[in-house]
Amino acid sequence: MNLSVFGLGYVGAVTAGCLARRGHRVLGVDVAPQKVELIARGESPIVEPGLGEMIRAGHASGQLTATTSCEDAVRNSEISIICVGTPSTPAGALDLSYVRHVAGEIAEAIARKQRPHTVVFRSTMLPGSTAALVREFFSAETVAPFARILYFPEFMREGTAVEDFEHPSLAVLGTARGETPPESLAQSLAGERVEVVSWNTAEMVKYACNAFHAAKIAFANEMGRLGKQLEVDARKVMALLCQDTRLNISPYYLRPGNPFGGSCLPKDVRAVSHLARQVGLHLPMVESLLPSNERHLQNLLGQIVERAGPEIVILGLSFKSQTDDLRESSMVEVAQYFLGRGHRVRIYDPALNLASLVGSNKRLIDARMPHLASLLKPTLAEALGSQGLVVVSQRCATLDELKNACTEGHSFLDVNSWPELASVGRPVHGFCW
Repeated sequence: MNLSVFGLGYVGAVTAGCLARRGHRVLGVDVAPQKVELIARGESPIVEPGLGEMIRAGHASGQLTATTSCEDAVRNSEISIICVGTPSTPAGALDLSYVRHVAGEIAEAIARKQRPHTVVFRSTMLPGSTAALVREFFSAETVAPFARILYFPEFMREGTAVEDFEHPSLAVLGTARGETPPESLAQSLAGERVEVVSWNTAEMVKYACNAFHAAKIAFANEMGRLGKQLEVDARKVMALLCQDTRLNISPYYLRPGNPFGGSCLPKDVRAVSHLARQVGLHLPMVESLLPSNERHLQNLLGQIVERAGPEIVILGLSFKSQTDDLRESSMVEVAQYFLGRGHRVRIYDPALNLASLVGSNKRLIDARMPHLASLLKPTLAEALGSQGLVVVSQRCATLDELKNACTEGHSFLDVNSWPELASVGRPVHGFCW
C-alpha cells in the first residue's frame, strides 16, 4: 500500500520504518526540515536499536521517502497515519494542537483529492478525541464521503520499539462503532491478532495500560522503601510475588465490579499502612487503596439511588461468590443504607446459611444486621417478588432462572460485569462497565 506517516518523532519514525520493511511504500511527513533531510539521506531521526538499519534499507530500496508537504503526502497515498505528539499543557491537560493542525490539513487535502482516503490516528488521545476531531474536520460534505477514520494506539517501549511493533503483545484498532475494517487493512497495520473495537475503547485502553504500568512501578517502589526500612530484601519479596501467576500476574482481580472486602484485603492494607507510619514512611499508593475503595462504594450507592424505587433486591450478600463471609462486604453496606432510608430490601444468597455463621463473621452480622433473617429469602422467586431494582452482585442464579422469575416490574443493576444479563429481557444498567 501507499502510506503517509505524519510526525517523524519516536512513534512515527518507528512506524514508518517498520511499514516500509513490510513492503509498503511509505512517505514520511514532518514540519521539521531536519528530520525530512535525515530520512532523505537514509538516516534515523531518533536513536532506537535496529531502526537505523531499517531506514537505510528503506531509503536504498525507495520504499521510504520523506516530505514537508501535506498536500503531496495525501495525494500520493491511500492511508495517512498521524503520529504527532500530544504533550501536556501547563495545567496538566492534553494538548491536541499538533493533532488538530495535521487533521485539518489532511481533511483539506482529501477535499481537494476527492478520492477515498483512510486516516489513522496513532497519537495518544483521551477517549472522545477521535470523535471530536471527526466532527470538526471530517464531517463536511466535501470530506465525509471519502474519509475512513481509524484509531490505532501504539504499545511500544523505547529501546525495544521495533520488536514491539513487529511482535505486539497487544494490537487494537478502533473504528467508528467497532465495525470491522477491510481485513487486509487491519492486518497490514496491526497484524493478524488485532482486536477491533470502538474509537473510545481503543483510546482508553492506551491510558489504562500506561496507568497500570505506572501503578506497578509505584507499588514496587513503595514495597522497596518499606522493605529497606525493615531490613527485608524487597527484590526477593517482589520476585516471589511474581511467581504467583494465578492471582498476582494474571487477569484475576482486573475486572471492574464490586468494591473489595472480606477478611483479608481491608485489614491487611490497614496494617501495612499503619506499619509504614510507625517506621516513618509515607506510602501514598498503598494508603490510597482504602479511600479509593470507599469512593467506589459511594459511587455504587449513588447509582442505586438514581434507579431505585421502594423495593430493592440484592443477589449475593457476601463479599464475593461461593463464600458466606460477610466481613466488610459492600452489599452489607448497600442493604444497611437503603433499609435506613425506608426501602423494602430482599436478599438472595444461596451460599449464606445464617445457622452456620460463627466467630467474627457471626458477631459482625449480629451487631450490624440483626434483622438479616427476615430479609434473606430461601428462593430466587421469593426474593425477586413482583417488582424492584435487582442489584446483581453475584451470579446466584442462571439466566434461565432469572428469565422465568422476573417480571415487567423488574430492572437490573449489574455490579460484576455479566453482559449476558441483557438476554433476560429487562432493562440492565452496568455499574462500572
